[in-house]
Amino acid sequence: MITKCLFPAAGYGTRFLPVTKAMPKEMLPIVNKPLIQYAVEEAKNAGLKNMAIVTGRGKRALEDHFDISYELESQIAGSSKEHLLNSIRDLITHCTFSYTRQVEMKGLGHAILTGKQLIGDEAFAVVLADDLCLNLEGDGVLAQMVKLYKQFRCSIVAVEEVPKAEISRYGVIEGNMITEGLYTVTNMVEKPAPEEAPSNLAIIGRYILTPDIFDILENTPPGKNGEIQITDALLTQAKNGCVIAYKFQGRRFDCGSAEGFVEATNFCYENIYKNEI
Repeated sequence: MITKCLFPAAGYGTRFLPVTKAMPKEMLPIVNKPLIQYAVEEAKNAGLKNMAIVTGRGKRALEDHFDISYELESQIAGSSKEHLLNSIRDLITHCTFSYTRQVEMKGLGHAILTGKQLIGDEAFAVVLADDLCLNLEGDGVLAQMVKLYKQFRCSIVAVEEVPKAEISRYGVIEGNMITEGLYTVTNMVEKPAPEEAPSNLAIIGRYILTPDIFDILENTPPGKNGEIQITDALLTQAKNGCVIAYKFQGRRFDCGSAEGFVEATNFCYENIYKNEI
């Protein structure tokens, strides 16, 4: 039922300057694979094969990564290094990639709206590549959410508990528990002060959205920081219908921060990379 995944990837990555001055933050490597490849693999493993990427100026490396490099292929054909391309070859073979540019950076809601022409009138997933999510014990986070969508047929956001001191960095939900780890959303607040946060359940970079979100976004005025916030649009959707919040199984690393990036690199080296070599 869900075949498309949208990747907002036009941001400047200012938390990682100066390296992101000329390099997309989505291409930052976690050991031997860029963040965007982990994200696309998660989507593919959830059954999504059509990847829609919202890019911006200086992001051509994203398109080049999901394309064949004939010169490189020729150079390493038959060598001991050829197998290192197997994972990216699999994505190129089994997925389609489409791109559009976000000309102005006006928030995540605006980035998602920019991808409207790539998505059309159908439910879709959204993945923020700098939130690296891994579940070594079972289904990936997006696959878990796709299963939930088949049951609830409404927008779903992934949430996790975060320390009070960090809550002002996130969109935060308030909701009624359906069952352990599953909530119907009654309120959402973008980057609240710790004392004003309705809960400690923060939205992270995994969403499943129904297509009416585009009409809502088109009519959503700028909110926090003068940006079009996806949390504002989702709150409208929740008030008019239903939005589910899901405490996912697995680990999430904030790879937009140096601390999270290093933690993710060490985790992937010890638990994934060393098992593959």
